[in-house]
Amino acid sequence: MNLLTRIWESTGNMIYARKQLTASLLKNGLVLVADGENRYDRTLFSAELYNPQTGNWTLISNMTYSRVHHTASILLNRTVLVAGVDENNGALSSAEMYYL
Repeated sequence: MNLLTRIWESTGNMIYARKQLTASLLKNGLVLVADGENRYDRTLFSAELYNPQTGNWTLISNMTYSRVHHTASILLNRTVLVAGVDENNGALSSAEMYYL
């Protein structure tokens, strides 16, 4: 949304189409989008960073486990903690950290 005109504008396309993802606004202004499912209901391992200054998405390293119905929490030490369910809706005891 353009704050001056209060209308929606198109921006750069994500590298992978996703649903049931998490999006976390990082202190450096980038947005971290993690996991989710693609259009074929396959759970993704990937994560992307969005730069609102350029409208560009960058693919970053894959996560160890694919997750859906997960949460992402920004911690005080500027890391992002991701935990949640695998593609079969099975509980995972693992969690993963993204370091800025």
